[in-house]
Amino acid sequence: MREIKASDVTRAVARLCQEVNLELGEDVLKALEQARRKEESPLGGWVLGQIVDNARISSEERLPLCQDCGTAVVMLELGQDAHVVGGDLYAAVEEGVRQGYGEGFLRKSMVKQPFSARVNTKDNTPAVIYTEIVSGDKLKITVMAKGGGAENMSRLFMLSPSQGRQGVMESVTRAVDEAGSNPCPPIIVGVGIGGTPEKAMLLAKRSLLRPVGEPNPDAEVAALERELLEKINGLGIGPQGLGGRVTALAVHVEVFPAHIASLPVGVNIQCHSARHKETVL
Repeated sequence: MREIKASDVTRAVARLCQEVNLELGEDVLKALEQARRKEESPLGGWVLGQIVDNARISSEERLPLCQDCGTAVVMLELGQDAHVVGGDLYAAVEEGVRQGYGEGFLRKSMVKQPFSARVNTKDNTPAVIYTEIVSGDKLKITVMAKGGGAENMSRLFMLSPSQGRQGVMESVTRAVDEAGSNPCPPIIVGVGIGGTPEKAMLLAKRSLLRPVGEPNPDAEVAALERELLEKINGLGIGPQGLGGRVTALAVHVEVFPAHIASLPVGVNIQCHSARHKETVL
């Protein structure tokens, strides 16, 4: 049994919370540059240029990529042969978020009693934590900063099996069309198909961790991704909703078996500031 110190978890989470808000991944930057070259609208091309410049300034001057520093979504893959010592794992994660957002001077956006008082917790906790037990003796930590504008456009469709592939196509495309400019396009569209309602939504969110534009290894699913991307970019919403050919940088679909009477489809939209990073302890 390998031991992992809770204090190391805290330090890792604190560092990742700051890094995700200051540095876009190379895959995202590459996708944005490709989109700028592809965009036919002069205004859309200019917007994409501003987005790329914003990312450069953020990295060089250590300023947040966006004023919305997001909900801290933390995904843990804990090896079954690993043991966290010196404290509670979740408490260590929460302290990491608290330190990271405080030391990084990042906007704190979490409020308690969300249906009434909406009082800011002032440290961006609690985090939204998902844990998966895997083989091995390591702990993989992934931090996503999920902005409210894009998260608010999430959708769940409980389709009948008879609606099939066409129903999936229509539902996902409608979700993006109705979202319009709200999620700050160009977006990455995460889609989860199958399981139960909450499983489909989690699949959709996890799909956003894939490098931008990397196809699903299943050929049928990859074909669905390509067709969805074409239909979404045909909507004409364009960068920041100002019109153009590039509404989405990619569509990522993950699939899980479903009950014979069910066809859940979850949609989780990621804005162009696709912020996630990971480390392994």
